[in-house]
Amino acid sequence: MIIVLKPEASESQIKHIVAKVKALGLKPMISKGVERTIIGLIGEEDVLRSTPLDVFPGVEKVMSILAPYKLVSREFKHESSIVNIGKVKVGGKKIAVMAGPCSIENREMLIHIAKDVKKAGASILRGGAFKPRTSPYSFQGLGEEGLKYLKEAREKTGLPVITEVMDIRDIELIEKYVDILQVGARNMQNFNLLKEVGMSKKPVLLKRGMSSTIIELLMSAEYILSNGNFNVMLCERGIRTFEDQTRFTLDLSAIPVLKKLTHLPVIIDPSHAAGKWGYVPALSKAAIAAGCDGLIVEVHPKPEEAFSDGAQSLVPDNFNKMMKDLKAVAKAVGRDI
Repeated sequence: MIIVLKPEASESQIKHIVAKVKALGLKPMISKGVERTIIGLIGEEDVLRSTPLDVFPGVEKVMSILAPYKLVSREFKHESSIVNIGKVKVGGKKIAVMAGPCSIENREMLIHIAKDVKKAGASILRGGAFKPRTSPYSFQGLGEEGLKYLKEAREKTGLPVITEVMDIRDIELIEKYVDILQVGARNMQNFNLLKEVGMSKKPVLLKRGMSSTIIELLMSAEYILSNGNFNVMLCERGIRTFEDQTRFTLDLSAIPVLKKLTHLPVIIDPSHAAGKWGYVPALSKAAIAAGCDGLIVEVHPKPEEAFSDGAQSLVPDNFNKMMKDLKAVAKAVGRDI
């Protein structure tokens, strides 16, 4: 249920409503838009039967949210959300591009790539310090050493940094070094992890599971928002189908569907979807044309020597060329990059 307040509702009226719903055992979540403030209510709504909130001063109307996901829905917040990461805004006119290696392999490589992707126009540096791998014998990441390299790369380039968090025990450590917490596809329904990042003050990039529906993705995002963190970005990174010519099948239709259902920004990962670097530029162009708010792309100086996902990584020159091409597509749909 949501409480829609009048444009002229005062802070004292808002505080009075919040205090009342808390006394009823409900959790109020406030969303302040350009025109109106909305209060979402989390909990057992039957207690409201004896408390007509629509008669409270400052209240315009009280509405039920029909979708199972409440806080992420367009019903709760009609305006598209913008996630602020330092000077970078994700969800506005400018398309954010996150780029870098799948795995942080050493300091020199990461600093070199950070400078290259920034020069090409990327706004955020990606790099995995902890890596979930199918095989327990594959490279698992450098851990805190890799996080330190990410922090140094940010200091040298000014780019905000993102890395994946796999375990609730690592969150406090990772928060010390990075600007964005990434929840990977394999952890999309790790509900304990979702609750913990929901209590973090860091923005979160939530990736869709490879066999998950769009509604399941939204319900996972609801876990994060319901714990207080509204700075969430959704990521489509390909789903499993019967097709075997690409690593996964990029669900481009997820972009307009998500744009209709939720106010959260939508990011596309063409690298993991394709599994082959040659398809990444075309999928990136298509994603921008379809209305995505950002891309997350893998870039490596020597893909043939990469510790992970070399086949889907662009070399810096190809990334630079792709960025130039993407500017034309973005301009055609009224966006910047």
